[in-house]
Order: sequence, then C-alpha cells, then structure tokens
Amino acid sequence: MKALIIGAAGMVGRKLTERLANQPVLAGQALDALMLVDVIEPQAPQGADFAVETRALDLSEPEAATALLEERPDIIFHLAAIVSGESEADFEKGYRINLDGTRYLFEAIRQAHGADGYCPRVVFTSSIAVFGTPFPEAIGDEFLNAPLTSYGTQKAIGELLLADYSRRGFFDGIGIRLPTIAIRPGAPNKAASGFFSSIIREPLAGQEAILPVEESVRHWFASPRAAVGFLLHAAEVDTTSLGARRSLSMPGVSVTIAEEIEALRRAAGDKAVALIRREPDPTIMKIVAGWPQNFDPQRAIGLGFTADRDFDEIVRIHIEDELS
Repeated sequence: MKALIIGAAGMVGRKLTERLANQPVLAGQALDALMLVDVIEPQAPQGADFAVETRALDLSEPEAATALLEERPDIIFHLAAIVSGESEADFEKGYRINLDGTRYLFEAIRQAHGADGYCPRVVFTSSIAVFGTPFPEAIGDEFLNAPLTSYGTQKAIGELLLADYSRRGFFDGIGIRLPTIAIRPGAPNKAASGFFSSIIREPLAGQEAILPVEESVRHWFASPRAAVGFLLHAAEVDTTSLGARRSLSMPGVSVTIAEEIEALRRAAGDKAVALIRREPDPTIMKIVAGWPQNFDPQRAIGLGFTADRDFDEIVRIHIEDELS
C-alpha cells in the first residue's frame, strides 16, 4: 500500500503522518511507502518502518501533480489549501491554490488513468464553509451548498469536480467537510476561525487570548484527533453507497463560545478564564455570522464516522496530545 499526503506540513497533515508512523495500516493493508508533500518540505516521521519520501512542491504549478503520481499511490489525501481568512484577503492566491491546485491534481490523475487504468482513492478535505445563510436549526444532508465566502466557493467547486471525476471513473473520490478543528496546537494561523482555538490554547499555557466575537456565537467543532480519524475512515469506507454525492458533512460538537469557556474553566479554573480579553472585531464578527452552527450528519454517521462526545473531551485531547 502506497499513500500520498498533499499538504503534509500543515497541522492535520502532521497529525495524520504521526498516526500512520505509529499504526502503519491503511484501508486494512500494511503501509509500505508514504510520500509527504507541501510547499515547505515536510518532516519525515521518526521510527517509521516503511519508506518515506518528502518533497517541497507547489501543487498550483501546472506540472507538479504529474510528478507526484509517478509511483502510483493507492490513496491520495488532498489536504493542501490556504485558510479562510487568507483566501478572503488574497482573492487570486485563494483561487490559485484552493481551486487550480485541486484541478491540476484531478487532471493529472485523469491523464494517468487514460495511460494505464490508474484509479486511486482520493480523500479531499472540504469544509463546512460550503454552506451559507440562512441556516436551519441543524444542517442536514440535503441542505444546499451556497457559500458566501471565497474559501467556501473554492471548496464547493472542488466538491463538484470530485463528484464528476469520480462519476466518470477516473478515480474513487470522497470529500469530507471538516468542522472547525479545535484546539489547534502551535501558533495562530490566518484563519478567521483561529480564535476558537486560541481562547482555550493560550490560557492553558498561561497566556492572554483575544476574543473578537460575542460569547453567544455558536459553532461546529471537532478535535485534531477526530479529524485524523475522519481521514483514515474515508480511506477505507465503501464508496458505492455514496452514489453521485461524494462529499459528506462530518460529525462534530455544536457549542457556544460561552460553553467553550466553561469547558476551559472546568479544566483549568478561573485563573485561566481570566486570561481571555474581550476585544470585538467587526470584520471577524461579520465573517463568523455567516458560518454554520449545527449539523445533523446522518450519512456520515451511518457510514461509521465518529467525532468527540463534547467540548470537554476536545479540551482533554489537547491537554493529552500537546501539554502532557
């Protein structure tokens, strides 16, 4: 079994790589070789008992994807993207990376399929940003994709391409719409959603955090550990039951900012909560107001995808994985 992770230097890519290094089984088969790719060369995992290749490569370059397919990986995890805030701030960069890079990858696979019948499993990370207001109380599997951001639009187009290329038999694709992943370790990124993690991460480390929105804001979350579980399950799930609709909203936890803060209080006490400073940001408030708040992802649950039980578990996972 050969696997390719595009976007392997990102947080979820690193977590996926670590899991595979510790448990080298993918889709029920032993992992023999792993290629890790990103615009910055990813680090190879320590202690892996399979072949690992790392490359620095920009998927938005027209010929880059063709080079990645020379070894014919059986499973391709397409995680590469720039985040919501950066996509909104830099229109051209967002479409070049999030859309053009995806199209180049899918086209390279199509060309390889025409040459020798190559047909890999492609796991595409989409986003709940493909949905736009007005929302029902909980977004079900039949809700219309109508994004209101550039990032959401780019991901929605990627979903359509994934479905069409799969329909034509060029590859076996599955798209997973990730909830907002929290609590993200490390330094903040340019995602508009970054504060969801920082108001927990920084106080747990004894540092001040800025809260730019009201505590009544509700959102949909999953932990990094759950995100890796989604990817691994997507690599092995029977896609024949998906039919033409190849993308699924993943399970998660719907909580308000106030409920996040109470989970922090239960984990670290009032002293940690006191490190959160309210500083309203109208730009972020406007962006967040157009985001989904709750889901009813019955298709994914029926296929065996599972997430965290509650936000307390998400906090515990961060403490175990990052602070222990």
